[in-house]
Amino acid sequence: MEKYSGKSVYGGIAIGKIHLMTKREQSIVRRKIEDTDKEIKRFEEAKETAKNQLAQLYEKAKVEVGEANAAIFEIHQMMLDDGDYVDSIENIITKQSVNAEYAVGITADNFAEMFSSMDDAYMKERAADVKDISERVVRILSDAEGTKDVSQEPSIILADDLAPSETVQLDKNMVLSFVTVHGSTNSHTAILARTMNIPALIGVNIELSPELEGKMAVVDGFAGVIYVEPDEKTLADLKKAKDEELEKQRLLLELKGQENITKDGKTVLVYANIGNVKDLAYVLANDAGGIGLFRSEFVYLESSTYPTEEEQFMIYKKAAETMAGKRVIIRTLDIGADKQADYFDLDKEENPAMGLRAIRICLQRPDIFKTQLRAIYRASEFGKLAIMYPMITSLEEVKRIKEISAEVRAELKKENINYNDIEEGIMIETPAAVMISDLLAKEVDFFSIGTNDLSQYTMAIDRQNPKLDSFFNPHHEAVLRMIDLVCQNAHKENIWVGICGELGADLKLTERFLKMGVDELSVSPSYVLPLRNKIRSLDLSK
Repeated sequence: MEKYSGKSVYGGIAIGKIHLMTKREQSIVRRKIEDTDKEIKRFEEAKETAKNQLAQLYEKAKVEVGEANAAIFEIHQMMLDDGDYVDSIENIITKQSVNAEYAVGITADNFAEMFSSMDDAYMKERAADVKDISERVVRILSDAEGTKDVSQEPSIILADDLAPSETVQLDKNMVLSFVTVHGSTNSHTAILARTMNIPALIGVNIELSPELEGKMAVVDGFAGVIYVEPDEKTLADLKKAKDEELEKQRLLLELKGQENITKDGKTVLVYANIGNVKDLAYVLANDAGGIGLFRSEFVYLESSTYPTEEEQFMIYKKAAETMAGKRVIIRTLDIGADKQADYFDLDKEENPAMGLRAIRICLQRPDIFKTQLRAIYRASEFGKLAIMYPMITSLEEVKRIKEISAEVRAELKKENINYNDIEEGIMIETPAAVMISDLLAKEVDFFSIGTNDLSQYTMAIDRQNPKLDSFFNPHHEAVLRMIDLVCQNAHKENIWVGICGELGADLKLTERFLKMGVDELSVSPSYVLPLRNKIRSLDLSK
């Protein structure tokens, strides 16, 4: 038995045979050509074919993993038309009189090296994207096959790395799990794996030897381990764990329609986090009590220009109507840091996580802010909407937000446009907001604690940097004490407090959060029922 460790992308246990997923070697030969115009035309035709393929992948991904996660294939199409990328290829063809395959390969290497050397984690991820699109173009130019087909029986896929396009093309019925030597937990492929519910490991130090093909293996996505040819005891133990996990899932389905109430009678709101209205189906399927975080920035990220008031209104209206009276909390625009939209024309920053982002952009560009607020208020007539504002650091920001909100309501009233009174809250995700939460609580209707950024800023650790994973402690006592303080200050002013960051789904902390007085936990839809099960098992009086 051989045991290899890596990072878990998605939990679960998979038992089956290994299938090596290797790419056909694309040996790019440099050839001298006479007609450079003809070669450029050849490249342009291959580029258009690649874009058509990506458009088909986008449609497939929309169905399987939702529009927000499928957006990467739209980004890849845009990257193929990037002026700098195209100019580089055509310049190499013209100046060096070489074949298109060679020009694409050189450009890919140059751009990937450039992106990899950047400090910004988001830009580092673009290195893999430019490699992916370039390999696609080269395959088309050389009429070569891509990745080998998956085997004809459900298998554990073992690969050096998987591009997003390769992940989406996998037949889910033939994939038990995938394990890669390289990759990042924040990569698009990792996100797609989580959405597709495929147990997955990355960063596994295993040699991709042909001898591994067809060998029995077990992937323990909870422990981040793959066992190749496991011994009888290991196999039996993990089979038992897999059976127990399946039984848990069966029991969880029985929890649909049940209350989120502890044994001693404390009721907790369990809501879901979503990126767009396509996720509403998952919210309803998992019986969430509402939406605790509607990431409205995806409305902007999925658009090539500023979404209009009417476009936003229709989206928020659909969410309100679909949730049929259940609370829908819309977080206002949280662009910036690792979430960039080109048309915002934001300057490159040395430290974007602490730069111009979220509410700071809204307060600097009130026209954008007012457009969104008008759309939300108009949609409030069709359901129970609430607004929360991200990245708050001062009382002055909250007071300015309230002034702008009041201006929007006055404008709507003057125009005889109906709207409902809605709750307005803020996100607590900076140490500054924690320390003045007693003052902030007097100004708003609720708090929602964003534990991802709060942890990042408290520990001074860039959560996008995989080199710092060993230093990151998600249960850091400083962060937990901050959450406790926020709860105390909120309840003194009789406002409710929730958690919408990833810690909300950490079942090891559920009891502690409830004892602190957390009123609401908002998690990914798939975590709603496991969290309900945990809540119903607790007796806080003991």
